Amino acid sequence: MKLNKNILFAFLTSVTISAIAAQIFVLQAKYVNSSATLAVDLSVYYTSFSGFFYIDNRKKYLLESGKLDKSRLKTDIIKIITSLGSGEIVYVICRWLLQYYLLTSNYEAYVSSALAQSISFVAYLVCVNLIARSVKLYRDKE
Repeated sequence: MKLNKNILFAFLTSVTISAIAAQIFVLQAKYVNSSATLAVDLSVYYTSFSGFFYIDNRKKYLLESGKLDKSRLKTDIIKIITSLGSGEIVYVICRWLLQYYLLTSNYEAYVSSALAQSISFVAYLVCVNLIARSVKLYRDKE
């Protein structure tokens, strides 16, 4: 649940900034708008996710001595990257294609960005959760 909470907060931050970016790039070609908005989306999303994840888990990786449990952190980072990275492939393809389609269907840029991002986010969340479960990211009760 912690992972989903961090993903959701990062998504809300990203969808807002991406819609603004889509409006900024409204006069650009539709493929440029889709690409630039996707770049903004990913930058904001991963920055936000990293911050939220760190805040939630900063004590999880400390040993009783106060030192960092590097092996546990490394293992979990690999699992998180596997989960998020695999879902990201689905997300990037869906989001770019949907936004481009919506722009060519004469939707406002900010609406096409928000719709494409929201629909793609659902597919992403399903993939991330399935993969996180399969790699046993949250194997212990936390």
